[in-house]
Amino acid sequence: MTYRIICSCLVAVLLATAAHAETPAAKAIEVPFDLLKTKHMVIQIKVNGKGPYRVIFDTGAPVMLLNTKVGRESGLLGKKTRAPLFSLFGSMGQTKIHTLEIGGLKVENVPVMVMDHPTVEVISKFLGPIEGIVGFPFFARYQMTLDYQAKKLTFVPNGFEPPDALESLTKAVTALMEDNPKPKIVAPAGQWGLVLRKSQDDQEAGVTIRDVLPGSAAATAGLKAGDRLLTLDGRWTDSVADAYFAAGHVKPGTTAPVVVQRDGKEVALTVQPRAGL
Repeated sequence: MTYRIICSCLVAVLLATAAHAETPAAKAIEVPFDLLKTKHMVIQIKVNGKGPYRVIFDTGAPVMLLNTKVGRESGLLGKKTRAPLFSLFGSMGQTKIHTLEIGGLKVENVPVMVMDHPTVEVISKFLGPIEGIVGFPFFARYQMTLDYQAKKLTFVPNGFEPPDALESLTKAVTALMEDNPKPKIVAPAGQWGLVLRKSQDDQEAGVTIRDVLPGSAAATAGLKAGDRLLTLDGRWTDSVADAYFAAGHVKPGTTAPVVVQRDGKEVALTVQPRAGL
């Protein structure tokens, strides 16, 4: 799940970058594809002159993956590979394809992760051999048209050179690891025992007390669900953030005045927040 989340977020950033690429006039090249029962598109590719290999063409994949079988046959595992940042699915590391051929298209130096992806393995088991996934490092170089009825992809070079997605991810995560940021815990100084709410279209003064926990400091003080909290410790509470800010300045064990609106009247109460556990 973490892998998919990371990938989903990375694709959005990279596609936004690709959208700004210039699109020179170039010859369109058509590539046929098959549609699996799983609705995945499958195409034929050659890697470093070896193949053809049957792979999934995935417009949502931020990286390119090939299994270890293709890695051995095409010489990818014989090259120097960069150790994977995450130990995912038996990853053998990242390297580059010298030449990648898809139909009449031929590109060079395409980053690829050599790994046996479990999802690809399952699809391959039931729907015939699938050797990997072609993603962003290839298709970002082209303006694409998908014709599902004719089962063909049309590619027109757009002049864009896609960044190395895995390298960018590695740098970002490494930076986070090196910084080792301390967790930030946001909590008021004392425990009040009430839940507040205010809708976006609520323009009235104060915030509504949605719940008061039984036995809490708020319950002991006489606060009730449905009260409209107007001030806390002399501070206006026109938003939940205002109330949180005000509550954060009251130390546990000390008393603080609160004013609420109840049945059309203002009621003044005193609350003594308790120390947390």
